[in-house]
Amino acid sequence: MKNPVMLAILILFFASPVIAAEGVINVPSAFKVEETANRMKNILQQKGMTLFNQIDHSDGAAKAGIDLRDTVLLIFGNPKVGSPLMQCQQSVAIDLPQKALIWEDEKGQVWISYNDPMYLQKRHNVPGCEKVIIKITQALAGITKSASMH
Repeated sequence: MKNPVMLAILILFFASPVIAAEGVINVPSAFKVEETANRMKNILQQKGMTLFNQIDHSDGAAKAGIDLRDTVLLIFGNPKVGSPLMQCQQSVAIDLPQKALIWEDEKGQVWISYNDPMYLQKRHNVPGCEKVIIKITQALAGITKSASMH
């Protein structure tokens, strides 16, 4: 396919079952939050990405006396991919590094949620970086699929 934007749209359509809040892709996981997070961290490590931080929101809420279903945020990235995107439009740096929210809904379903790279391209008016956006889109779809499925 010669049109990179159309290719990215098709990838998103097939790789991401649910788009909820504008610009957020939600992928259902077959595992509990902790296992999904561990699987994702292992995949990120195998792909040579940097895990900058892990924030356990439910643990923080518990320390404040608030009950919150399991909710973990992973912050990760790869400067070889993110830096060229910032060269195209520096303001996109506010949304980098990448984040994946792994959380359990009220029905017990676990989800991996992340920012849709196409939305970030639109949000920041990123010109001329279609190849980078497609690369990020494909990488996130592959990582979340691997982390969430048997």
